[in-house]
Amino acid sequence: MSQTNVEIGFQDLNESVKLLQKTLDTSFFDAYVENGENLLDGGSVRVIDNVPSQSEVTQLETYYQELLNMDLSVEEKRKITQLTLLSGLKVEPLQANHQLTPDSIGFLFVYMIEQLTKHEKSNMVVGDLSVGMGNLLYTILSNLDLAGYKDIRGVGVDADDLLLQVAAVNKNWLGLEVELFHQDSLEPLLIEPLDVAIADLPIGYYPKDEVAKDFMTSFPTEHSYAHHLIMEQSMRYVKEGGFGLFLLPNNFLETEQADVLKKWLVEEVYLQGILQLPKTLFSQKGLGKSIVLVQNKGGESSQSKEVLLAELPSLKENQNVLNFVNQFRQWCESNIK
Repeated sequence: MSQTNVEIGFQDLNESVKLLQKTLDTSFFDAYVENGENLLDGGSVRVIDNVPSQSEVTQLETYYQELLNMDLSVEEKRKITQLTLLSGLKVEPLQANHQLTPDSIGFLFVYMIEQLTKHEKSNMVVGDLSVGMGNLLYTILSNLDLAGYKDIRGVGVDADDLLLQVAAVNKNWLGLEVELFHQDSLEPLLIEPLDVAIADLPIGYYPKDEVAKDFMTSFPTEHSYAHHLIMEQSMRYVKEGGFGLFLLPNNFLETEQADVLKKWLVEEVYLQGILQLPKTLFSQKGLGKSIVLVQNKGGESSQSKEVLLAELPSLKENQNVLNFVNQFRQWCESNIK
């Protein structure tokens, strides 16, 4: 069986990163960033004090030229970057909040956004205020482009410099129109209004109580949940009637800080749906998550007659996915304006 473009591209990109990591004696992700910059520079290898050596430069250039000569689509490039980063995460694990969002979840986001915005398929802005390495945002932008959306732009914010560097080289190689901002996403942001906010929210406490107190989801007696605050902040930058899709723990309405979140969900937005994802998508027991759909008030928006509550037992069974696709489409037609 012949290899696919993605398989060949992954081998080239992964091997070039590993070679650069070894010769520079650096981390996988630092090597990934420099490797990406070399690739974007037409496959020219940066040499300082004879490092990498001439033989290593020749080998790197061979990998780069094969990649550059391949006729890769944006989605093929994204899959190659994702596979390479996943390879790196096996040898240099990052904290749980920095893991890549699985494609299966990203594709669900894509389908839901398509149905929610099918009458507005041009000049749309999608933002992620915990963008990390960008895989979820880039999955959405790449696949909306495949679905016929025009002039789609992305906005990403993250406080982690290394993750954002990875996101930057990837978006440049993919040729996506994305603005990236290196800052605390809960500080005031200079970003354009969003049509849709998305995020695989980092779970934990936010240490800056002085910043948190300006949010409805702040908690009075201890540090507030960062995932509550980022969801609220995201929707502040979404247009009237615009949507937010967020990945949250299944028990998000049952925690000790749930009351402040419920108050925000009632007073500031419409909670339109909760889609519980299959337990098999998450490695640790008890860490199941749901996609939470909210909509900003204003414009023609209103609380849905029926909040969508769905549970997907498996994404490996086509009938389960098809059932959800039909259920969500019918629900949108009856409930979303």
